[in-house]
Amino acid sequence: MTAIEQTKAHYSYFTQITTRWTDNDIYGHINNATYYGFFDTVANEYLIKEGGMDIQQAEVVGYIVASNCQYHTPVAHPSKIEAGFRVNRLGTSSVEYGIAIFAGDQASAAAHGTFTHVFVNRKTDQSTPIPGGIRRALERAQQAP
Repeated sequence: MTAIEQTKAHYSYFTQITTRWTDNDIYGHINNATYYGFFDTVANEYLIKEGGMDIQQAEVVGYIVASNCQYHTPVAHPSKIEAGFRVNRLGTSSVEYGIAIFAGDQASAAAHGTFTHVFVNRKTDQSTPIPGGIRRALERAQQAP
């Protein structure tokens, strides 16, 4: 997908995020590393709200093992942004999310990328199948390629 194809229509779940003063860098726009925090926010919100993930007590948790981000348009504080979320690929114990950041009422993404979670047993750190409730939520977030 090219940047122009990264529109809200390509995502199945959204959350609103308000930028903070500390998100800006010396160049006057949101620092590139901050986008990964936005990605983490929408992915974990989805897992908690839609999949029933208990981040404090669950025996199985997701670890980020890969990520990437492509930047298209600068965003600066103060801004209200929307983070879009979808599932690109769903495996037995791993999932790749597609995530995009939309500034204000813009239909095209200011940035987009991926996060890959591997689900592991919290005590052993060994990969394990994605729990049923989370898997069903992830299936709902899949988009056709």
